Amino acid sequence: MSKETVAIKAKAVEEATERFNNAQSAIVVDYRGLTVAEVTDLRKQLRDAGVSMSVIKNKILTRAAEKAGYADLNDTFVGPTAVAFSDEDAIAPAKILKKFADSHDALSLKGGMVEGKVASIDEINAYATMPSREDLLSMLASALSDPMRKIARAVKAVADKGDGEAA
Repeated sequence: MSKETVAIKAKAVEEATERFNNAQSAIVVDYRGLTVAEVTDLRKQLRDAGVSMSVIKNKILTRAAEKAGYADLNDTFVGPTAVAFSDEDAIAPAKILKKFADSHDALSLKGGMVEGKVASIDEINAYATMPSREDLLSMLASALSDPMRKIARAVKAVADKGDGEAA
């Protein structure tokens, strides 16, 4: 192998390692059997959520995962492999890929990494069913404001009752 080829591959490994290190999550999928239109649709859905999907050679992924501390992912780098990386929302790729896989038999989840920990397919499926961060924050805000509403109603009821007796 020429020095140029080695340098190109080393650069690819470094780039993939950096993507693993910067990612909140990386979900590994087998996309064999999807049509070009289906892959384009999937990439658009991922891109809209701030997720990028890349097809990277398995040997490069293996070396990058080892360098990034995710050597347990190496078993997933077999056959046609694509990786969906998310730097912002750790759950978004799992949700989108799970939903897409449910309606397209050709796409299958292989495993991945979520928030720095290697995750099994079952764990990824569990993450996919969780509410989004925004939904959880909304639920929390509602739960925190509910007692205040009840107190305000009670105070208003007492005040209204007091006004009725004064008249």
